[in-house]
Amino acid sequence: MAEHKEYPKVHEIFGSLVFDKKVMKERLNPDVYAQVIDAIEGRQKLDAAAADIIAGAMKDWAIANGATHWAHWFQPQTELTAEKHQAFTSKDSEGNPIEIFRGHHLIQGEPDASSFPSAGTRSTFEARGYSAWDISSPAFIVKSPKGGTLCIPSVFLSFDGSPLDLKTPLLRAVDAVETRALKLLKLFGQRGVKSVKLTVGAEQEYFLLDRPRAQLRPDVRFCGRTLIGARPAKDQKLDHHYFGAIPPRVLSYMEDVERDLARLGISVLARHNEVARCQFEFAHLFAEANIACDQNQILMEVMRKLARQHELRLLFHEKPFAEMNGSGKHTNISLMDSEGRNLLKPSNNHRRNIIFLTFLAAVILGVSKFHSLLQAAIANSGNLFRLGGHEAPPSIISVYLGSALTDLLHRLDAADISMPEKGLMDLGIAKLPAIIPYDSDRNRTSPVAFTGDKFEFRAPGSSQSIALPVTMFASLWAWGIEEMTHKIEKFADLTKREPIDAALEAVKEAVKEGGNILFEGDAYTPEWHAEAKARGLIEANTIPEKIELLLKPENKKMLSDLGVYKSHELDNLREIRMESFATGLEVEAAVLYDMLWEGVLPAISKQLILERKSLSSLDNLEGVDLGYEEFKPWRDYIGGLGRAKAALIKDANNLCELKNKLSDMQARERADFLINDIIPLMDAIRAKCDAAELIIAADIWPYPIYRNLLSLSA
Repeated sequence: MAEHKEYPKVHEIFGSLVFDKKVMKERLNPDVYAQVIDAIEGRQKLDAAAADIIAGAMKDWAIANGATHWAHWFQPQTELTAEKHQAFTSKDSEGNPIEIFRGHHLIQGEPDASSFPSAGTRSTFEARGYSAWDISSPAFIVKSPKGGTLCIPSVFLSFDGSPLDLKTPLLRAVDAVETRALKLLKLFGQRGVKSVKLTVGAEQEYFLLDRPRAQLRPDVRFCGRTLIGARPAKDQKLDHHYFGAIPPRVLSYMEDVERDLARLGISVLARHNEVARCQFEFAHLFAEANIACDQNQILMEVMRKLARQHELRLLFHEKPFAEMNGSGKHTNISLMDSEGRNLLKPSNNHRRNIIFLTFLAAVILGVSKFHSLLQAAIANSGNLFRLGGHEAPPSIISVYLGSALTDLLHRLDAADISMPEKGLMDLGIAKLPAIIPYDSDRNRTSPVAFTGDKFEFRAPGSSQSIALPVTMFASLWAWGIEEMTHKIEKFADLTKREPIDAALEAVKEAVKEGGNILFEGDAYTPEWHAEAKARGLIEANTIPEKIELLLKPENKKMLSDLGVYKSHELDNLREIRMESFATGLEVEAAVLYDMLWEGVLPAISKQLILERKSLSSLDNLEGVDLGYEEFKPWRDYIGGLGRAKAALIKDANNLCELKNKLSDMQARERADFLINDIIPLMDAIRAKCDAAELIIAADIWPYPIYRNLLSLSA
């Protein structure tokens, strides 16, 4: 029997590799610590002397925890993270080793910006870029077998100050919604509230495959999804996997991920099997929006690192397997005031419920007016295959409130606007306790759903950074809050009532104006698609068209007015996302072409030769005439193999010709050409390959099939 190994308890290691407020309070003098808190809250900037003291304390703490290097850790528009490691150890004038990390190192870095996405605004020789410390997100240490690196969350800017990252616009959007929310609360007489924070919690879905098997497939290795593969006899039809017992190999991986995350101050609230085979989910604790976005990126990096150690292949792609559930990243969003109150939590207190309804109406207004920004934020190549089926919501943006809240909005003229009391649900069995039901059922087809005390944006893809979806949601919410503030002030002035008493009129008007976005039914149905079009909710059908929605004049104006994106910054964002979309699909076309010639076509030939030899071997047997009708199915089968190969050769040549045309196209033209010409051809090739897979011997087929890929047996 293997010896039982004791692992540290979570509370013993939690946050041990994070330079958080607790550590700073212990290591900094009170004056400097007070400056840090003021800087985090945005009340003042750090001076150079304080930065030097903080840098010294951070260096000593990091080295004591095994770090040998430091890096500004930033999030370029690749939706991944980037870091440039620099050593703490240098030499003094006499050649003796010394450890150096000063305030100017902490505050500002200068990584080469020439090779990061910039939408062509920079030439290759124009390499200067700046990384700047984001004091609102704590530094942390990433351990390695021989040391560790102090990672300092940072923004990343071009030489002219334009953002080259996803964090800078996020911080702007968060500031926009928080300042306007605070102003609205002050209008309501909430004088004790000092601040409001946007809070976010992400649910990360993913697939795990056996790494040795997965590495035998070029599509999985280079694209993160299967480009060919016949549906297995047992996939997710029986739903046996969903919430089932977690396979021991996966549970071991999950536990290691959770321990590493605990050291980085990240709490995983839930882990479970998802619907598809080999699909799982982590959900981490709500945090302030900027920190939550950082933590989700850290989560993904830790998951990648440990998957390799466990001989697993981790897939974040939105649709790794055809005709099976894809993976999303449900992003939950709310607002919390400094008194600890969730501003999206319904209440039976009349005054609190008016505040709740006002912030709810602000979301309805914002999504109704700027739903196209949410479509643009989730427009990537993975969501091209995921949205609209197998439990993923459609890309048409609508808001689901649930029956109880919808009923409340319909009776706003009534004196009682409290939410209905939640009675106990008696299960009818003496041994089982009564339970408290939610006010409404869930609608899994809704892209934006109110789920009790938050909005759940269900459309972001699992491979995405949540920074852009949160940026756009926060921006339209900020706009909606400002609109609600104006409406309340207008009605208060007209009726000569206090703002809190005039707010219901504003809510009624907002719900009427934003009613086109509200939908309670099944968003998969053709009837809803037709209705959504009539409501003006379908403005784009393809991913390239959705990306273009960034440049709608009203979108550009709103984001510019809020200070989230300047006009040229949105132009750059559009170009980068279009290029990323086109490049991703172009790589897939190239990989499929290689898989055809390197694997599929030779396999058909091997099967064809085997069958012809087998059939010919019967030719000299007594009483056997290969011309007999009983041998016709065999002859047809051989002929079918030949026809399948001929058809695939023709398709491969067509694919090559189409791919060659891409080199002379600009990003939007390439994207459209890929959608309209290359993707349909790839789908046709896939169908023929999948049909061939089903009639070719397993030891001849060149790639692990779904049945073997979707198995995690040791």
